[in-house]
Amino acid sequence: MQEPLSQLKDRLARLTDIRAATAVLEWDQETYMPDGGTESRGDQLSTLEGLAHEYVTSDEIGSLLYALKPGLDEMDYDSDEASIVRVALREHEKLVKVPASLIEEIAKVGALGFQAWGQAREQDDFGIFEPHLSRLVELKKQWASCFDPEENLYDPLLDDFEPGITHEQIGVIFAGLKPRLIALVRAISENQDAVDDSALAGEFEVGAQRAFGERVAAKLGYRFENGRLDESAHPFTTHFSRWDVRITTRYSTSNLMRSLMGTIHETGHALYEQNTSPTLYRTGLASGASTAVHESQSRLYENIIGRSRPFWAYFYPQLQEAFPHFEQVEEEAFYRAINKSEPSLIRVDADEVTYGLHVILRFELENDLINGRVRVADLPDEWNSRMEAYLGIVPPNDTLGVMQDVHWSRGYFGYFPGYLLGNLLSAQLWERMIADMPDLSAQIEAGQFEAILAWLGEHIHRHGMKFTLPELTERVVGGELDWQPYIQYLERKFGEIYGL
Repeated sequence: MQEPLSQLKDRLARLTDIRAATAVLEWDQETYMPDGGTESRGDQLSTLEGLAHEYVTSDEIGSLLYALKPGLDEMDYDSDEASIVRVALREHEKLVKVPASLIEEIAKVGALGFQAWGQAREQDDFGIFEPHLSRLVELKKQWASCFDPEENLYDPLLDDFEPGITHEQIGVIFAGLKPRLIALVRAISENQDAVDDSALAGEFEVGAQRAFGERVAAKLGYRFENGRLDESAHPFTTHFSRWDVRITTRYSTSNLMRSLMGTIHETGHALYEQNTSPTLYRTGLASGASTAVHESQSRLYENIIGRSRPFWAYFYPQLQEAFPHFEQVEEEAFYRAINKSEPSLIRVDADEVTYGLHVILRFELENDLINGRVRVADLPDEWNSRMEAYLGIVPPNDTLGVMQDVHWSRGYFGYFPGYLLGNLLSAQLWERMIADMPDLSAQIEAGQFEAILAWLGEHIHRHGMKFTLPELTERVVGGELDWQPYIQYLERKFGEIYGL
C-alpha cells in the first residue's frame, strides 16, 4: 500500500506543478500581459493543459489508483491518504474519457475567446465575441457528450465545479428561492426613499483606495508576505500554493465601495487558499472544495461581515481618516447607504437582495444554451428579456448585459450556480458560527477577526478539496444545503433597513 501511494504522490506533485504554471500564465494574461501576446499565450496554455491531461489519464497513474482502490474501505475516510486516492480516482475516471486534443483546443479557444471578449466589450459589439463563444459552446457540448449523460448535457459541466450536485437539485433550490427574492425586490422598490446612498458619491484617489483595501485585507488575516493585490478588469483570486495566493480588484475614482468590497470579497477567497493544510501541498487537494464552498467564504466576508454594523463600528473611523469625504457622514447613514438595494445591471456590483436573481438568470441560460434550447446569436435578446422579467430593468447595451462576465469567454459553463449556492452556504455557516461563538458581533466590533478565521480554518479551509459540497455541508451544519436561512437573513436585515 505505501509504495504505490508514495509513487502516486510523486506524480500528483508534478501534476500540481503543471497546473500552478498554467495558473501563473492565466494570472499574467489578466493583469500585465501585452495584448499582442494573446495567440502565443493560447499555445502555451494549450500545451500545459495537454500535459496535465496526459498526467491525469496516464496508464501509470491509472495503475497506481486501481492498485490502491481496493484498500480504500480499510482507510480512514477523512485521512489525507484516503482523500488523495479518492479525489484523484474520481478525476482520472472522468478525464480518461476526454480526448487530449479536445482539452488542448478548449484551452486555446478559451485564450482567444478571452481576448475577443475584451475587445467586444470595448467596442460594445457582441458580433466580435459571438464566433468564439459559439465555438466554445460546441466544444463544451463535446466535452459533456464524453460522459454519455442520461438526461442533461449540463450536468457533466456542473460536475467540473460542483461534484455531487446536479442541475435538478439546483433547480429545486432556485425554484424555492426565486419567488421570495422577486417578492423582496418588489417590496423594497415600493419603499426606495427609505435609504439614501448619495453620501457614497465623491472623488477617491486610487492610491488611497488601494492602501485602505490592503489594510482591511491584512486585518482580516490575509498574509501579504504570501500574496499581493493587483488590478484587473474582472476581480479574481488565484493561487499557486498556500504560500503564493494573489488577489485583484478594480478601481473607480467615483466609486470607493466597488473596489473596497471587491477587495474584501477576494480576500475571503484568498484566506481559504492560504489556510489549507500544509500536508496537502502538491497532493492536488490544496485548494477549495468547489465553486460554491469557495464563494461561501468570499460572500461571508464581503456581505455578512463586511456590510454589517459591527464591522463598520470598527472600520468607519479609519475610513473617515483615510477619506475626509466621510467626516460629515454619520456611521448609521453610511451603513444604510452601503446596504441600499435596487435592481442594477452588473452582477458583481449587485446588492445582496438582487444578486441571486443575476445568478439564477445565468444558470437558466447556460442550461438552455448547452442543451440547444437557446442559440448563441439569441443570447443578447434572451438576456435582456429575463433581466426585465426578474429585475425590472433592461441593459442599454451588450457590454452592460450579456458580455459583462468573463466566464463564458474561458468556457466556464457550470460555474455560475456556485455563486448563489455559496451565498446559501454562507448563511448556514454564519448561523453555526454564532451558535459556537455567541459574542461574535462584539469581537468584530472590537476588530478581532482571529476567531472567525480559526473557526473557518478548522471547519472548512484546512480540508482543501477532501470533501464535496454535500459532504462539507453535512459535516459543518448537520444537514443539506438549504435556501431558507439565506432568505430569512435577507428578509430580516433588509426588512429592518427598509421598514418592511
